[in-house]
Amino acid sequence: MFKHIPNLLTILRLLLVPVFPVVYFSTTPNAMYYALGIFIVAGITDVLDGYIARKYQLTSVIGTALDPLADKLMLLTALTCLYMSSHLPFIILVIMYIKEFTMMLTGVYMYFHKENVVVASNLFGKLATVIFSLAVVLTMLLPHSQFHIILLYIALLFKLMAFTSYTLNFFRNAKKQMSA
Repeated sequence: MFKHIPNLLTILRLLLVPVFPVVYFSTTPNAMYYALGIFIVAGITDVLDGYIARKYQLTSVIGTALDPLADKLMLLTALTCLYMSSHLPFIILVIMYIKEFTMMLTGVYMYFHKENVVVASNLFGKLATVIFSLAVVLTMLLPHSQFHIILLYIALLFKLMAFTSYTLNFFRNAKKQMSA
């Protein structure tokens, strides 16, 4: 049973994705704070499942694929909700959707066509995720502050740097395989 804990935490995070907007847009008093709690719980489960999987060598192919999917879906859901409530510039949302869906499609392609390869995240991607998460939290706590907008653009810059790095590595590997 213990060996399945990281995957169970990832599945929990996936289940929280549709709950977030339902709570965020509910008429319940303090709904945004409850949604923030859901976002924070999702973040904690992300850190926890990664820690447990690495520490106890419990990584799995399904976990390696579902973990980044859960992260992307939760972030895109939170960003969409923030945009819909006028707390996020449209351009950030558009760029994030294009970037994340391109990464998901590329990941699926590489997994099924390149001997089950899963691309690991890099430093830029990890920094972007942390900064985006912080920006989402600050936006929900202080929706009228402009500081979160600055953080969102910094996070977007790191996401684009990560995307550029992934793209360059993809083409380098493709070139190596073609010349082999």
